[in-house]
Amino acid sequence: MKTVRTPDERFENLPDFPYQPNYIDDISGYEGLRVHYVDEGPSDAEHVYLCLPGEPTWAYLFRKMMSVFLADGGRVVAPDWLGFGRSDKPVDDDVYGFHFHRDMMVEFIKRLDLRNITLVVQDWGGVLGLTLPHDMPERFSRLIIMNTALATGVKPSDGFIAWRDYVATNPDLAVGKLMKRSNPHLTDEEEAAYDAPFPDIAYKAGVRRFPAMVMTDPGMEGVETSKKALKFWREEWSGQSFMAIGAQDPVLGTDVMMRMHSVIRNCPEPLVLEQAGHFVQEWGDVVASAALESFKTAPAS
Repeated sequence: MKTVRTPDERFENLPDFPYQPNYIDDISGYEGLRVHYVDEGPSDAEHVYLCLPGEPTWAYLFRKMMSVFLADGGRVVAPDWLGFGRSDKPVDDDVYGFHFHRDMMVEFIKRLDLRNITLVVQDWGGVLGLTLPHDMPERFSRLIIMNTALATGVKPSDGFIAWRDYVATNPDLAVGKLMKRSNPHLTDEEEAAYDAPFPDIAYKAGVRRFPAMVMTDPGMEGVETSKKALKFWREEWSGQSFMAIGAQDPVLGTDVMMRMHSVIRNCPEPLVLEQAGHFVQEWGDVVASAALESFKTAPAS
């Protein structure tokens, strides 16, 4: 498998991100592919926050949440999907498939032996991450969910079709500019941090592929796995949950998230952030603080 690896110097002096990189290249079934992850906080912490980013971002997106979780004594593990962030990037578009990524994360969790996990997801972090607990429920105890969905082969919204078509016609997507348009408050340095993983188009196969991978047809890869996950969250989930919604998201906004809310067993009323868009983690300090307060004051399901 041909891959590219983003030079380390691209990640120097990242604003508000003092965390040292960690790498593993011996994940079962993915030997030789280097996966990057942030791993901060006590190794014996009671709670492990597994933060899974989406398209087209990386662990940097969680910087405002990480600081809150760490201050509360938690351990934060934030991996980058293959094709994103500081992880290796297969250059062949055909490599990118639902189970290629899901299976990698299953083995990553086993490799680090993560337990008592608080699953923190948004976008593709949820499309993939929400399908993990039904295969290893003993490892997961809490959920923080932001603008995302389980893709089960249903017809997508016009907003998603427009986004998928936009990416398809812009194979060298300007990631930093996209993030700046979605989050005008970002500084130039933060915009550059989102651009850092992608020196040129050769590094962007994942960026191109993820929108096309969303399961919008019942015959697509991952639909059956997602249906199993839907059943798990509706009927079997017994942990604590917290939902935050970026109301300005034109694709995965309030309507979509309220449907997700109805799926997650005993999920309390969501926190709706009227000014936030798709990338809710850019309001992450507010979300993380509210989630911790909710977990401490509400009993498990």
